[in-house]
Amino acid sequence: MTLQFFDLSNRWGHGMPQWPSSPGLNVTVRKFHARHGVYQTEFEGIMHRGTHMDAPLHVTENTPDLMGYHMSRFFGTGVAVSIPKGKWEVITADDLENATPKIREGDIVMINTGMHHKFGDTDEYYAYSPGLYKEGAEWLVEKKVKLVGVDVQANDHPMATKLVDHGPGPTHPHLIQEYRDYTGRDVKDDFPYWEAAHKVLMCKGGIPGVECVGGELEKVTGKRCTFMCFPWRWPGGEGCGVRILAVVDPDQSFRFERGNLNG
Repeated sequence: MTLQFFDLSNRWGHGMPQWPSSPGLNVTVRKFHARHGVYQTEFEGIMHRGTHMDAPLHVTENTPDLMGYHMSRFFGTGVAVSIPKGKWEVITADDLENATPKIREGDIVMINTGMHHKFGDTDEYYAYSPGLYKEGAEWLVEKKVKLVGVDVQANDHPMATKLVDHGPGPTHPHLIQEYRDYTGRDVKDDFPYWEAAHKVLMCKGGIPGVECVGGELEKVTGKRCTFMCFPWRWPGGEGCGVRILAVVDPDQSFRFERGNLNG
């Protein structure tokens, strides 16, 4: 048996890009081999950066934390689908319905819009990316998928976040006029709900949502794979960095029986 392993995570650590309204990231070297006999670093910052996932608690009060997801949701078969999108476009229910390979009930789904190639500390990635919204998230819940990962800045379209006039926003009020100039429409008309995809996926569907998927995503796009993606064992945690592995069997001799891990 010859299995191929692919890492679908973006790099993590000093100098990594982060969501524009988040506090800073500090990675400090505390001990050195020559002086202390060991090498030790210290991290200070939020967990919502790089390839990471959210818990329902992140977006809705009195909902489950990271421990609320059954572990079976983080391992299983699924698909990596290509849904190319440009600036401010929406991943629609029709896009998901027509994706190949076909998305099945119980799948883990990784969505490749092409934005992972542009992952960086830029407006292009964080402010102007495409994304999911309410209708696409509802389709995934109705399909009863196990987990969803997207290669964009968040589980939601940027115009459904606090970058504009949602929740505690706007942190980037200039985007409201920019969107009107670009589309001829108002943000609140197109995106009336705050982080609807987050809330539909996690709170309604119990589906973990992974943001900023990247790495070797291109190499498995269009394939049915076995995925592994495990969160921290953190009671009270509302989000954490994750490392995602995709396993492909070129000989088709390996079989994972979905029925053994329902959750």
